[in-house]
Amino acid sequence: MKIGQPADKPVRAPAAAERKANGEANAAAGTAAANAGASASAQVQLSDAVTTLLAGKEPVTGEFDSAKVERIAKAIAEGKFVVNPAAVADKLIANARELLGKTSH
Repeated sequence: MKIGQPADKPVRAPAAAERKANGEANAAAGTAAANAGASASAQVQLSDAVTTLLAGKEPVTGEFDSAKVERIAKAIAEGKFVVNPAAVADKLIANARELLGKTSH
Protein backbone atom coordinates (compact mmCIF):
# COMPACT_ATOMS: atom_id res chain seq x y z
CA MET A 1 0.00 0.00 0.00
CA LYS A 2 1.32 3.38 -1.04
CA ILE A 3 0.73 6.44 1.17
CA GLY A 4 0.58 9.93 -0.33
CA GLN A 5 -0.28 11.34 -3.74
CA PRO A 6 0.38 9.22 -6.83
CA ALA A 7 2.97 10.75 -9.15
CA ASP A 8 0.44 11.15 -11.97
CA LYS A 9 -2.06 13.21 -9.90
CA PRO A 10 -1.10 16.74 -8.81
CA VAL A 11 -1.67 17.92 -5.26
CA ARG A 12 -4.73 20.20 -5.10
CA ALA A 13 -4.65 23.43 -3.16
CA PRO A 14 -7.41 24.02 -0.57
CA ALA A 15 -10.57 25.63 -1.98
CA ALA A 16 -10.00 28.90 -0.10
CA ALA A 17 -6.56 29.27 -1.61
CA GLU A 18 -7.99 28.61 -5.09
CA ARG A 19 -10.69 31.26 -4.62
CA LYS A 20 -8.12 33.77 -3.42
CA ALA A 21 -5.82 33.01 -6.36
CA ASN A 22 -8.74 33.28 -8.82
CA GLY A 23 -9.85 36.56 -7.24
CA GLU A 24 -6.37 38.00 -7.55
CA ALA A 25 -6.19 36.84 -11.16
CA ASN A 26 -9.60 38.34 -11.93
CA ALA A 27 -8.63 41.63 -10.26
CA ALA A 28 -5.41 41.74 -12.24
CA ALA A 29 -7.28 40.99 -15.46
CA GLY A 30 -9.84 43.71 -14.69
CA THR A 31 -7.09 46.22 -14.01
CA ALA A 32 -5.33 45.26 -17.22
CA ALA A 33 -8.55 45.63 -19.20
CA ALA A 34 -9.25 49.02 -17.65
CA ASN A 35 -5.73 50.17 -18.39
CA ALA A 36 -6.01 48.93 -21.97
CA GLY A 37 -9.00 51.23 -22.54
CA ALA A 38 -11.56 48.43 -22.84
CA SER A 39 -15.12 49.69 -23.01
CA ALA A 40 -17.68 48.66 -20.41
CA SER A 41 -20.49 46.34 -21.43
CA ALA A 42 -23.06 48.22 -19.33
CA GLN A 43 -23.65 51.83 -18.49
CA VAL A 44 -24.67 52.99 -15.04
CA GLN A 45 -26.61 56.17 -14.44
CA LEU A 46 -26.73 57.53 -10.91
CA SER A 47 -29.88 59.13 -9.60
CA ASP A 48 -29.93 62.78 -8.57
CA ALA A 49 -30.13 61.73 -4.91
CA VAL A 50 -26.98 59.61 -5.18
CA THR A 51 -25.14 62.34 -7.08
CA THR A 52 -26.08 64.81 -4.35
CA LEU A 53 -24.91 62.46 -1.60
CA LEU A 54 -21.64 61.73 -3.39
CA ALA A 55 -21.04 65.47 -3.69
CA GLY A 56 -21.28 65.68 0.11
CA LYS A 57 -24.45 67.73 0.12
CA GLU A 58 -27.63 67.09 2.03
CA PRO A 59 -30.50 65.98 -0.23
CA VAL A 60 -33.42 68.37 -0.44
CA THR A 61 -36.27 65.99 0.37
CA GLY A 62 -37.98 67.98 3.11
CA GLU A 63 -37.26 69.54 6.42
CA PHE A 64 -36.05 67.54 9.39
CA ASP A 65 -38.49 67.94 12.26
CA SER A 66 -36.52 67.14 15.40
CA ALA A 67 -39.53 67.87 17.63
CA LYS A 68 -41.54 65.23 15.77
CA VAL A 69 -38.71 62.73 16.12
CA GLU A 70 -38.59 63.42 19.88
CA ARG A 71 -42.37 62.97 20.21
CA ILE A 72 -42.29 59.67 18.36
CA ALA A 73 -39.23 58.42 20.28
CA LYS A 74 -40.92 59.31 23.58
CA ALA A 75 -44.17 57.57 22.56
CA ILE A 76 -42.24 54.43 21.57
CA ALA A 77 -40.27 54.45 24.83
CA GLU A 78 -43.50 54.79 26.82
CA GLY A 79 -45.23 52.09 24.78
CA LYS A 80 -47.86 54.55 23.56
CA PHE A 81 -46.91 54.66 19.87
CA VAL A 82 -49.73 53.31 17.70
CA VAL A 83 -49.05 52.16 14.15
CA ASN A 84 -51.72 52.99 11.60
CA PRO A 85 -51.67 49.93 9.30
CA ALA A 86 -53.78 51.61 6.62
CA ALA A 87 -51.34 54.52 6.38
CA VAL A 88 -48.37 52.13 6.23
CA ALA A 89 -50.06 50.10 3.49
CA ASP A 90 -50.90 53.24 1.49
CA LYS A 91 -47.28 54.46 1.67
CA LEU A 92 -45.93 51.04 0.67
CA ILE A 93 -48.22 50.92 -2.35
CA ALA A 94 -47.36 54.49 -3.33
CA ASN A 95 -43.63 53.74 -3.06
CA ALA A 96 -43.99 50.55 -5.10
CA ARG A 97 -45.88 52.43 -7.82
CA GLU A 98 -43.22 55.13 -7.85
CA LEU A 99 -40.44 52.56 -8.16
CA LEU A 100 -42.26 50.78 -10.96
CA GLY A 101 -42.96 54.04 -12.75
CA LYS A 102 -46.72 53.62 -12.57
CA THR A 103 -47.66 56.69 -10.55
CA SER A 104 -51.20 57.90 -11.08
CA HIS A 105 -51.14 61.68 -10.67
